Amino acid sequence: MSFKPEDVRFDERGLVPAIVQDARTREVLTLAYMNEESLRRTLAEGETWFWSRSRSELWHKGATSGNTQRVVSVRLDCDADAVIVLVEPRGPACHTGATSCFHQDSDGLGSSNARADAGGASASDEGIGAVLENLYEVIEGRRREMPEGSYTTYLFEKGLNKILKKVGEESAETIIAAKDEDLGALTSETADLVYHLLVLLVKRGVKLEDLGRELARRRKGKGSE
Repeated sequence: MSFKPEDVRFDERGLVPAIVQDARTREVLTLAYMNEESLRRTLAEGETWFWSRSRSELWHKGATSGNTQRVVSVRLDCDADAVIVLVEPRGPACHTGATSCFHQDSDGLGSSNARADAGGASASDEGIGAVLENLYEVIEGRRREMPEGSYTTYLFEKGLNKILKKVGEESAETIIAAKDEDLGALTSETADLVYHLLVLLVKRGVKLEDLGRELARRRKGKGSE
């Protein structure tokens, strides 16, 4: 069900809280505020605009840093007084350089609980092979079930050309990150590239086992020279 800006119940200051989430991972990136104009600009331009309560002015996320957020969808809650914005982030959301503004744990909570929520193992515990296999399975599941609101669903709905375009964009961003000194940015961009490559493999029906056999064949051939 779609909504219009006039459907939103802005508070007495003319603002509505906007929860920004990564469309792919569903990680909460930030909590900001929108007035009617910033919401209209967000919907019209496809990038996030907010209202700065401290500066009392509109601000376009990434206008100075380059860390823009491409909007995938905007959802209004049942009381019409809060919105969720699903985005493709172009760099960190937080001014500190962190991926998310919510990166500080409460005492007594933290990584152990996060790992428990993820099934008791982190990426480093599982190894990269297991992580890739799990991610491939998740992407396959999205292709079969096509759940609403999923960024992976969005890619499959748009089709092969969209997926190829994203692979190209992420390849370019990985190259750019590799030329800088920020290894964190390079790691992040490489992860984005790997994810989109896996979406492409699923779309074209190439299994990880197929890729593994080809890599093994090449390694064996090189070793016999």
